[in-house]
Amino acid sequence: MRVGIGLPSAIPGRDPRLLIDWARQAEEAGFTSLGVIDRVTYDSSEPLVALAAAAAVTSRIRLVSMVIIGPLHNSVLLARQAASLDALSEGRLTLGLGVGARREDYEAAGVDYRRRGHILTQQLARIRDHWEDGRVGPLPVSAGGPDLLVGGASPAAFLRAARLADGYVHGGGPARSFAGAATKVKAAWEDVGRPGSPQLWAQAYFGLSDAEAVNSYLLDYYRFAGPFAQRIADAGLTTATQLTNFIRAYEEVGCDELVLLPTIAELSEVERLASIVNR
Repeated sequence: MRVGIGLPSAIPGRDPRLLIDWARQAEEAGFTSLGVIDRVTYDSSEPLVALAAAAAVTSRIRLVSMVIIGPLHNSVLLARQAASLDALSEGRLTLGLGVGARREDYEAAGVDYRRRGHILTQQLARIRDHWEDGRVGPLPVSAGGPDLLVGGASPAAFLRAARLADGYVHGGGPARSFAGAATKVKAAWEDVGRPGSPQLWAQAYFGLSDAEAVNSYLLDYYRFAGPFAQRIADAGLTTATQLTNFIRAYEEVGCDELVLLPTIAELSEVERLASIVNR
């Protein structure tokens, strides 16, 4: 299993230049990918802009969105932005898309929250068409465009991943939760007659220098979830033992790539995590 690290692009109060230094250090430390998450009504950087900044100062590490809330973006412009980033990074982009769960993001963007699933399904097909016909923006590096991942935990999400993408990205939780979702994605993949196997990605949150800060950040970021936010906060990985056991568990259930997302905007977190992952 490969292990990536998230950029601190959605941590309030971060130094904007931190993203640049973080990307450089992540590549030097041997992480296989840099991940970003997407919010609109929050102190967070636009995800593709953050990945473009990382692309400019790296040369090997993969760039992945974990995920971009697709329906909040115009499909043509999103396809163009993704193709541009893929070209800039020489084919290192993996584009993960999902519907998100926060109504306030949809309200801010003027998009109907009730139609988000329908919009994403159409968008996934159209983005691939835009990449292939070459009428909008640059051609992606690879024929057919960057790899597409779909996030979500519903039967509709599993079917989108099987029909319209190259794989699935799991939103977090224990390894057994990932394993259950992966089984459903694989079943959908077989049901629609796709050859080969889907890519299986996952994410989790970590913070190694201040457990209280991890809890505070996750409670704030997931405030919309009500009491469930505390369960998410409690799942934050704050010790070497927790991280080692979590990584091992995900590897055992067949995860292809696990991206560990930061909750503390301090560059030392990269080195701390690398010392655990590279043991």
